[in-house]
Amino acid sequence: MSEPQIERVDSGTIEVAELAAQLRVDSIRAASGPSSGHVTSSLSAADLMAVLLTRYLHYDWNDPRNRNNDHLIFSKGHASPLLYSMFKAAGVIDDTELTSTYRRFGSRLQGHPTPQLPWVDVATGSLGQGLPIGVGIAWVARRLEKLPYHVWVLCGDSELAEGSIWEALDKAGLNGLSNLTVIVDVNRLGQRGPTELEWDLDAYGRRVEAFGARAIAIDGHDIDAIDSALDMARSSDAPTVILAKTVKGKGVPEIENEDGWHGKALPQEMAEHAVAALGGVRNDTISPLLPEDAETGTTSAEFRPVDVHVAMPSYELGEKVATRTAYGDALKAIGVHEDVVVTDGEVSNSTYASTFAAEYPERYFEMYIAEQQLIATAVAMSVRGYRPFASTFAAFFSRAYDFIRMAAVSEANIRLCGSHAGVEIGEDGPSQMALEDIAALRAIVGSTVLYPADATSAAALVGEMLERSGIVYLRTTRGKYPVLYPSGERFPIGGSKTLRSSDDDAVTLIGAGVTVHTCLAAAEQLATDGISARVIDLYSVKPLDRDTLIEASTATGGFVVVEDHHVEGGVGSAVVEALADQQNPPRAILLGVQGRPGSGTAIELMDAAGIGTARVVQAAHSLVDDSRSR
Repeated sequence: MSEPQIERVDSGTIEVAELAAQLRVDSIRAASGPSSGHVTSSLSAADLMAVLLTRYLHYDWNDPRNRNNDHLIFSKGHASPLLYSMFKAAGVIDDTELTSTYRRFGSRLQGHPTPQLPWVDVATGSLGQGLPIGVGIAWVARRLEKLPYHVWVLCGDSELAEGSIWEALDKAGLNGLSNLTVIVDVNRLGQRGPTELEWDLDAYGRRVEAFGARAIAIDGHDIDAIDSALDMARSSDAPTVILAKTVKGKGVPEIENEDGWHGKALPQEMAEHAVAALGGVRNDTISPLLPEDAETGTTSAEFRPVDVHVAMPSYELGEKVATRTAYGDALKAIGVHEDVVVTDGEVSNSTYASTFAAEYPERYFEMYIAEQQLIATAVAMSVRGYRPFASTFAAFFSRAYDFIRMAAVSEANIRLCGSHAGVEIGEDGPSQMALEDIAALRAIVGSTVLYPADATSAAALVGEMLERSGIVYLRTTRGKYPVLYPSGERFPIGGSKTLRSSDDDAVTLIGAGVTVHTCLAAAEQLATDGISARVIDLYSVKPLDRDTLIEASTATGGFVVVEDHHVEGGVGSAVVEALADQQNPPRAILLGVQGRPGSGTAIELMDAAGIGTARVVQAAHSLVDDSRSR
């Protein structure tokens, strides 16, 4: 583990120390207003951030979208009083906003930072997420952009217990991301007491170095030591982790290194005394270091995709093609847009992201088995203006669900593809079967959930995803099924397709994905029984086609909704919820996977789960018989 060669220089030290005092004062004052906020976690990192802000962070505060700006991510987002105090010192918010609106209803200075502030890249506060996203941004800079900006991430020591931190450092070391510096505020105390390793910097250092990063141990309150460490990091040939030994509550002697103050504002009298002892209120602002393009007068511009012709794949009607195959074909087609990037969790030969990788290897990012880093990298790509697609088995997105949830809070635009969904996957068994993913992704604020039944619709929906904002999820199927739609047919998000209908329809069968084929087979069998059934392909689960459902509920005697997913929160739930406000909601039988599936063929498993053709026919008969008896 490295130790910086500290050169003691008087010039500027007092200036930085004064800024550190101002940051401490303002952190205390910000939290005092609402009597809420993480003061002690802010005080411990004030010296670190004062040096970074004045001497190393190259950032045009008047142009936060400048593509050459450095990135600063507070992975320890609970230290928001410190971050907002830095914004005041940069001159982009004023003292009134800091002290009068922090943590108040309607304020952009929320308890944990979000991109509602233009100087914040991503929402943080769910620990262990800022660093993975920072790694993704640094990776994009190194791999795609060849730009000189540096990525700085402030971590807390508690979050180093998160596995996502080590997924991130693994990718940083593997890819030699020397444009990344992680500053760990090792203040020893977590929320309820000491952290796992407390002040054992040697133990932290061994772990960091094992992942291929350079570890530098310093006193996090020694201005010259901080300066030397940041200088070493900026010129390093490897990712750098600065392990800064700090004191929680530094600057307020009554609470320094004392347990029980995490997440608490100081009592009014103590706050007033602390502010006075730290030199009182100041309103000093820094002279920022501008990024390279600003220094040379180059106009900054956002990345903008080039308008090009996209030749989407086509398939023959009746041809058996897996929707996962069509996903890969469509990715390759839209890859003519240079802002399309793809990442996958070492299953690209199953998700068919490999089709894109073979054509555009420079824009394909292999994440290996690291699903949290998979989503973090997609979010990072979105931060930099790219249009990312991330894929893995649908079941494995559950490992990264909190990252997906926070991506929505960050207002990131990411596109996810989960393959091998449901019991249809067959012999691999329940560990590989996604049976909860639709419910999980539907619950994400502003999300879109798509589930194509054939190759034509899958390819078309990939094209729709490209232009869609927010968290967009495509569920694909492992097996090969007949193509139902001609090439070129459109599948607008929020729509549906009615595959069978007549004026004599007695029941509506609703499917999505593989169960559309089940519904079609059931409708054929029902026809031989003298029952006409309408069949709807609800390829857009969220948002769904409410008008078509209302029309079908009026025209027929009820719905049978069948899905290769648990009933709770799935397609059936979406249908029932959409029509719950109707004066006479349709009668509905919801068929989803029952019990705990095992191994077997797709047909065996679907039959055993209660979503096979025979069960759909039985349910339809039940509805029709009940309707006729009324």
